[in-house]
Amino acid sequence: MSELSPGDKAPDFTLPADGGQAVSLSDFTGKSVVLYFYPKDDTPGCTKEAIGFSEAIDEFDAAGAVVIGLSKDTVAKHDKFRDKHGLKVILASDADNDVTERYGAWVEKKMYGRSYMGIERCTFLISPDGVLKQIWRKVRVPGHVEAVLDAVKAG
Repeated sequence: MSELSPGDKAPDFTLPADGGQAVSLSDFTGKSVVLYFYPKDDTPGCTKEAIGFSEAIDEFDAAGAVVIGLSKDTVAKHDKFRDKHGLKVILASDADNDVTERYGAWVEKKMYGRSYMGIERCTFLISPDGVLKQIWRKVRVPGHVEAVLDAVKAG
């Protein structure tokens, strides 16, 4: 499968999410969607990123955007993560890895000289008509929420 690029149609999905809801990309037609992939609930970088998006949620709302965080963690883990940190973003569970693979976020990673497969921290800005507007790969958390919010506001 070729890598997604800005201008491509965003792959639709329906996934279970925190609070027992189901979330589909098509639910948000007419709104911008910030879809961010992260490796694991309650790890330092992932927690900082989720808190950062949550702290800016009113600004994303005002700009007409919804924020969805996605990992392989279960809905039960997402609920704990959300409650522990007061998160305000939607947390979707991609336990079977289908959406993660379709977005090209399942990648080979290296740590301490060993290779393994895992979720790359990356973010996709999807336009109100379902087209990929901007993609951030290999995200570093500091400054990322601000960069995404600026891109949303820029339309």
